[in-house]
Amino acid sequence: MSLVGHQPPPIFKRGPAAPARLFGFVAICLVLLVADLRFRYLEVLRNGLSVVTYPLQMAASAPADVARNASRYFGTLIDVQRENAELRRIQLDAGERLLRFDLLERENAELRGLLEMSQRVQTRSIAADILYNAPDPFARKVILDRGAQQGVEAGLIVVDARGVIGQVTRVHPVQSEVTLLTDRNQSVPVSVVRSGVRGVLYGIGRSMLEMRHVLADVDVQPGDLLVTSGLDGVFVPGLPVARITRVDRDAGAFARIDSEPLAAIERSVQVLVVGRASYPPPPPDAAGGR
Repeated sequence: MSLVGHQPPPIFKRGPAAPARLFGFVAICLVLLVADLRFRYLEVLRNGLSVVTYPLQMAASAPADVARNASRYFGTLIDVQRENAELRRIQLDAGERLLRFDLLERENAELRGLLEMSQRVQTRSIAADILYNAPDPFARKVILDRGAQQGVEAGLIVVDARGVIGQVTRVHPVQSEVTLLTDRNQSVPVSVVRSGVRGVLYGIGRSMLEMRHVLADVDVQPGDLLVTSGLDGVFVPGLPVARITRVDRDAGAFARIDSEPLAAIERSVQVLVVGRASYPPPPPDAAGGR
């Protein structure tokens, strides 16, 4: 049987060559891209496809979302439980301190009543928020959102929940400037709770403090708590300031006493401006004008 002149079946017919088909498809794609970029005629089609495929996308991402949300939920739950436990512990400690404070205050009032003595210090306080750091790169100062209109005065002490953070050094009508304890120009008269030794605490930067004007042979040791002495007539006495970390008695006639502040000086946001309700009378020579 001769195959001359026989046509191959349609299934075996060959179309254009592969490079020609590739070139044609690339040209069509380029035309479509340019036309869509120019006329946006595929925008409706894309929006329709996104609406149609949205349930499929949600179904595909659901397992991952469930796992992620579950891990986040249980992680948050553990953190909340720990925080609640810590808050309960702090509340119990605060309650215990408050009970002891109330008891001591009642006993103090009774003793003063028996001795017919007036209360030593009456205090007043103003709640404030720290707005921002003062625009001075060479000083450690912050700005409060309370000023002269709210009763803030220069010299008042500023505390947070743990202790003293600084002193008001400049007052504006609705704002005030606070110099932090760690500033090199800041000083606070303090006393050691355990032994009653008095001195002056100076800021030395680097979140550290130094107690000066203390003889080398005094009863001071690491771990002692420092509180405001109130002998300057401005600071309220008895406020916690710092804890001694190192005592060097070989520095000379005076000991070198380093301490760290108790308050979160660099992290506090809500503070309390504390001052005396009335100041003590001046010394006799100052009162007499001599």
